[in-house]
Amino acid sequence: MKILVLGGTGAMGVDLVKILGERGENVTVTSRSERKSEFNNVKYIRGDAHEIAFLKTLLAEKYDAIVDFMVYNTEEFKLRRDMLLDATDQYLFLSSSRVYADSKTPITEDSPRLLDVTTDSEYLKTDEYALTKARQENLLRESGKTNWTIIRPYITYSNQRLQLGVYEKELWLYRALHDKTTVFPKAIAEKYTTMTLGADVAMGISKLIGNEKAMGEAFHITTDKAIKWNDVLAIYKRVFRDVTGKDIKIMYVDDPKQIYEAMGNKYQVIYDRLFDRRFDNTKFLQTVGEYKFESPEIGLEKCLREFLEKPKFKGNPSFAIMDKLAGERTKLSEIQGVKQKCKYFAVRYLPRQIILPAKALNRTIIKLGEKMNGKKP
Repeated sequence: MKILVLGGTGAMGVDLVKILGERGENVTVTSRSERKSEFNNVKYIRGDAHEIAFLKTLLAEKYDAIVDFMVYNTEEFKLRRDMLLDATDQYLFLSSSRVYADSKTPITEDSPRLLDVTTDSEYLKTDEYALTKARQENLLRESGKTNWTIIRPYITYSNQRLQLGVYEKELWLYRALHDKTTVFPKAIAEKYTTMTLGADVAMGISKLIGNEKAMGEAFHITTDKAIKWNDVLAIYKRVFRDVTGKDIKIMYVDDPKQIYEAMGNKYQVIYDRLFDRRFDNTKFLQTVGEYKFESPEIGLEKCLREFLEKPKFKGNPSFAIMDKLAGERTKLSEIQGVKQKCKYFAVRYLPRQIILPAKALNRTIIKLGEKMNGKKP
């Protein structure tokens, strides 16, 4: 098969490309950086699939399948929908299981979506991730075509992605390795979540490619094993202590608001992490046949052990709110860039009523940056 993978260098994409390469498919993968393939039948094309001119060049050819890992806003997707559908026999769109509303029973693909049931008018005015993905799903359904398949993964993990609530490893695990405290909301800690090994999701996607039963359908590819975030933390603590001889320091707080206000992820918290997330994966299993998911207890331990062998972090997360609540400090030498140093200083040390308005915070950062410019922090 001739397959195009858009944005195929992330956690799931890397595994999928490897699976397709080993299967002997003719695969083209877009990447914003130069990459070399270990397979003769897999080639990387350097370019940004967000750029319409680059995308048009790619779609001048016809593909048996296109797997799209790109994250678009709704207007971007409107411009691309028809050209993507016209260029392939099957378009696999990566949505998200965050589209689902709260559910007291295990979620099926027919469970209500937030977009369809929420009465939060302020939320509906946004193009927040869960709403964006649901609106783009609607655009596919309204296309008049059925050569699409909607994939709704939930929280995936690997030896490079290990989440704790709303925190990526770059925040909580970095702090643990530096003997610092992670502030964790009790309300999230007691909720059930579903964490699926990224490689399992990638294999699931590969089994839907070319599958006639998948046309015009949506699937969440998740394990059916739910686990509390406190139990996820217990796994992390046990492995961390075994490997490093140290404990993960956790400070529980009653109100998650002070966390999501500082991190800017209000809706992810209140419309996802504060929900119990359990899934019924019957539809997927009936479509692909026999399939086995790794249990989170085994998978999370294995991935954390692998990461701790050679810890490597990316990005520059903000430690300020954690330090403020825990009464700790981060060395400015650990924070990249003058602007980020100023932001850390403002959030960590200025009174809360001063830093809450975004415009006021930005002005403060600019002024501090001007003073620090050209000087060693």
